[in-house]
Amino acid sequence: MTLVPTVTPVTNPVLLTVATAGVADTHGLTAAAVPLPVNWVVPVPHTVKVPVIVGIAFTVMPHVIERFVKKNPRVVLHLDEMAFASATNDFRELRDRKYDLILERGGALPAGKSADDLNIDFLFDDQLVIVAGAHSKWATRRRKIDLAKLVDEPWIMQAPHTWNYQNLAEACNARGLAMPTASLVTLSMSVITHFLADGEYISSMPRSVAYFKSLKVLPVDLPVRPWPVTIVTLKDRTLSPVVERFIECAREVAKSFAIRPQSRRA
Repeated sequence: MTLVPTVTPVTNPVLLTVATAGVADTHGLTAAAVPLPVNWVVPVPHTVKVPVIVGIAFTVMPHVIERFVKKNPRVVLHLDEMAFASATNDFRELRDRKYDLILERGGALPAGKSADDLNIDFLFDDQLVIVAGAHSKWATRRRKIDLAKLVDEPWIMQAPHTWNYQNLAEACNARGLAMPTASLVTLSMSVITHFLADGEYISSMPRSVAYFKSLKVLPVDLPVRPWPVTIVTLKDRTLSPVVERFIECAREVAKSFAIRPQSRRA
């Protein structure tokens, strides 16, 4: 690691200790054992630590990362993929400062939990849509498609506890229809999009997934059930400039698929 001279003396001994610990020279000595002029420091890379649930990690997040790293090539981005929303554990890891921010679906806390110490900023709504692949016989339809005509088609479904399944069930119940019989049941979006792309399957999913995976959204009327994607931060924690830039990149990506970000404070 290159030692970089600075104009002013180091006034933060913690930075110097952390930066030099474990840095070895060509003779096997550690930098901590070598006397350094007080006006020399080892550069410490800026970091952004973000957890994200699987659905966002698979679709929106790669585009946010791509935009961010182009603008900030020297920043280290730590991304952890989560199976469940952070609200289910009361945002504990954000409050413990393990993460700088959390990208969340909904952002609502369980009953009885407080959000007084959180900023919950709206990014975009991700409504449920019915989708098919480019080779499906339904892909070229431009006029409205009655949901009843799709019930007997081969479907890829998610488990009954998921938002996708529950909202599709609500739409079917509202029409007096039975739920479609699934040919494949999986939580894996990569599996779902693979079989949609090459076959005659139909599925329901958030609009952002269909957009970023180039799937055909079928013109089917469904009840409007917004599913907001939010950015959650701590009110009493000042965000670093690189974290602010990461959030701005997320907003730019949201704008790119014609969903205008707004701000909603908890």
